Amino acid sequence: MLIQDFKKKLQKYAELIVKVGVNVQKDQAVVLYISITQHELAHLIISEAYKAGASEVIVEWRDTFNDQQFLTYASEKRLESIPDYITTKAEYIVSKKAARISVLSEDPNAYANIDQTRIAKNQAATGKALLPVRKATQNNELSWTVVGAADIQWAKKVFPFLDEKDAVARLWEEIFKTCRIDSKDPIAAWHEHDKNLRTKADWLNHEQFDSLHYYSPQTDFKVGLPENHIWEAAGSFNSDNVEFMANMPTEEVFTAPDCHRIDGYIVSTKPLSYAGNILEDMKFTFKNGQVVTATAKKGQAVLDNLLKLPGAKSLGEVSLVPDPSPISQSGITFFNTLFDENASDHLALGSSYPTNIQNGTTMTDNELLNHGMNVSETHVDFMVGSSSMNIDGIKKDGSVKAIFRNGDWA
Repeated sequence: MLIQDFKKKLQKYAELIVKVGVNVQKDQAVVLYISITQHELAHLIISEAYKAGASEVIVEWRDTFNDQQFLTYASEKRLESIPDYITTKAEYIVSKKAARISVLSEDPNAYANIDQTRIAKNQAATGKALLPVRKATQNNELSWTVVGAADIQWAKKVFPFLDEKDAVARLWEEIFKTCRIDSKDPIAAWHEHDKNLRTKADWLNHEQFDSLHYYSPQTDFKVGLPENHIWEAAGSFNSDNVEFMANMPTEEVFTAPDCHRIDGYIVSTKPLSYAGNILEDMKFTFKNGQVVTATAKKGQAVLDNLLKLPGAKSLGEVSLVPDPSPISQSGITFFNTLFDENASDHLALGSSYPTNIQNGTTMTDNELLNHGMNVSETHVDFMVGSSSMNIDGIKKDGSVKAIFRNGDWA
């Protein structure tokens, strides 16, 4: 299977990532996180970034094999101690307000055969070391985007009935389609998409619901919303008022829940790829804002380790995605949260985005918590939407408005 005009489409994709994804400005530093297998796309992104005026492009090459060997054989002391140069680099990225481009292409099940406690220890240490970058990113102090790129192991997971070459080509086709590369003018198409999603966010911000009620044959779940919460759509703005697209593709509008007011039970409706493992058929029960039971038919040990992280037993994001979205209607499970979360309503365990509450970026962690905003070193989305999901918005006076009916905007 050959993709017609592949190189031309890859060039347009790189241009879209640079000009719309992070919207590189003159004399801005850029950080590119990308696999060594994606050097062709990397070189195109680097070129487009410099053409857009970047002062420097820092490339953080990823190598799954190297990471597997490290997690398997490194001493526990090294797993739990992060070298100073990594912390220093993180501080440099923040100081330069560097635009961050993360390209996801790795095998979603890459670390399935590695001791999960070792992975969890390293993740906890890394989370602390990279906290300045995480906070700057969540505060939108800098521009950032997450995009996908087709690689063999990921493609074979998505399309197991195809040979390697055809599976990779098919995955690239889906990436191009969902990112609007096949449109006449992808950049203009993205601006129009951003505008359409913003109308939904504007309506929700006007309504200022006190809580949401999710219900379906599998779910009965209520989540409070903080006072003066803010719904965001595709586009966000950094501290210099430059717009960027945090996720490409995206079909969501999202805000922060009140982490003290979450009750009921809810199930995952798509597999989750987390920490190089696949988790399936998760069910969560919440009481007074905290997970009290959590089960998974596949990946229970991984889920247990995730919930041990500080703040991971509450939620930091609620997102609305209509079931008729293009990714959902494709019928494809991507085993990649970037794509699967845009086929389904989703929630996130862990930290809230301070941008989702008025004046949140100026608040301390304690102030955020006092306003119902969860604080954590992790943020993990999981999918809960379906064609049978209904969602009501409840006002403080108890009045109810339909938001979703049968998985779509009411």
